[in-house]
Amino acid sequence: MAREDRSDFVDAVQDMAMRGTLSLVQALPYRRRVPLMGWLASRVVAPLAGWRARIRENLAHARPDLDAAEVERLVREVPDNVGRTLIEIYSGAEFKAHLAGTALRGPGVEVLAEARAAGRPVVLVTAHLGNFDALRATLVPRGYELAALYRPMNNPRFNAHYVRALSEIGTPLYPRSRQGIVKYVRHLATGGMVGILTDVYSSKGADITFFGRPAPTSTAACAWALKHGATVIPCYGIRRENGLDFDVVLEAPVAHRDAVEMTQEITDRLEEVVRAHMDQWFWIHRRWKPERQKKRRRARA
Repeated sequence: MAREDRSDFVDAVQDMAMRGTLSLVQALPYRRRVPLMGWLASRVVAPLAGWRARIRENLAHARPDLDAAEVERLVREVPDNVGRTLIEIYSGAEFKAHLAGTALRGPGVEVLAEARAAGRPVVLVTAHLGNFDALRATLVPRGYELAALYRPMNNPRFNAHYVRALSEIGTPLYPRSRQGIVKYVRHLATGGMVGILTDVYSSKGADITFFGRPAPTSTAACAWALKHGATVIPCYGIRRENGLDFDVVLEAPVAHRDAVEMTQEITDRLEEVVRAHMDQWFWIHRRWKPERQKKRRRARA
């Protein structure tokens, strides 16, 4: 079998396995499927996919002060939140219906409403915390047209139905491609509202720190805001203790100044929220990449 054929075969098998699992779980009532998917992600997927080792590695890097019992709790709870988030996104209309009536909290709520009324552009900056799509699921039914960027999945088959699921929560959606970003920024420039996840490693990013560790981060969101006069509001969809409901929080805007300084403030604010909800941040992804940090320092030297 040629390499391309093997790749297509693996993609097809992975796609069928994921879609099969999602279909089985989605057959259950909403309030049962969400915790079940959390359990499956924590007890089945996490050990098979190597998530537990990654969580321990990231915690040792960023929070070496944690005791062993807390680390093991997070090893269980972080994948649980990831599983819940995935099935909530795939539940589309039911997810939005479940969140109907959820109150918006924080000083940014009034600022957002005023910006919409005046036709001013807004950049909502968020992170892989709780369920980031709880923001769209809550704002879109209120009449906010919130454009979002998404990173296309490596598996094209899975990506196709993943994008359909995201679209059911709200549109417009743009891929992280050259053309997609152009359209996304144009939406902002014409007085629109955009949402973006900023807690992602960027090899060409600014020297931002997160939990006191170097974490190169793109300053694009703040640069776009400065260029187009957009209000920047940090916001989060924080999962409540029952595991099903959310607090949708919009913080006070970030004052306009140097884009790097703004990005650092956004990251500092996020760190405060993560420290208060350690089990809800995506400790699975490679936020710091310390091995690349060493190469980065050597290259500069």
